Amino acid sequence: MNTGTQPAREAANIIDLDSNPTKLLDIVEVGKQILMTRGNLTTFSISNDVAKYFAIIPAMMLSIYPQLGVLNVMHLASPYSAILSAVIFNAIIIPMLVPLALKGTKFRPMPAEKLLIHNLLIYGVGGIIAPFIGIKAIDMVVGLIV
Repeated sequence: MNTGTQPAREAANIIDLDSNPTKLLDIVEVGKQILMTRGNLTTFSISNDVAKYFAIIPAMMLSIYPQLGVLNVMHLASPYSAILSAVIFNAIIIPMLVPLALKGTKFRPMPAEKLLIHNLLIYGVGGIIAPFIGIKAIDMVVGLIV
């Protein structure tokens, strides 16, 4: 509230200048939005990394353990192109997430279970599917160049 001491007001992240207690609802909503955005980006990042391991691990270990060729579910051209494609995909996807991080996930009041399932489907499943499609597409282009 605006009635605090000057040092407390300067240290606060959010200051209610008009001493309106209804602003607390807006503050809670912004906090939920920030928390949801962090959770969604973390979910996308973890599922994205899991999918990328299907490109990198078989490629790295293929010369030592040829049996790991069955893990090459994307049928990437070579270990070199698989790793290069995963690195290029990372370089493309990370800047694409910056606008989402800055804008944030829109908060919609709904039951927590429904919200969790909705966000897991979008950011979790999307984080698994996007690398498979992106890395395979980049691998096809890298295979033509190399």
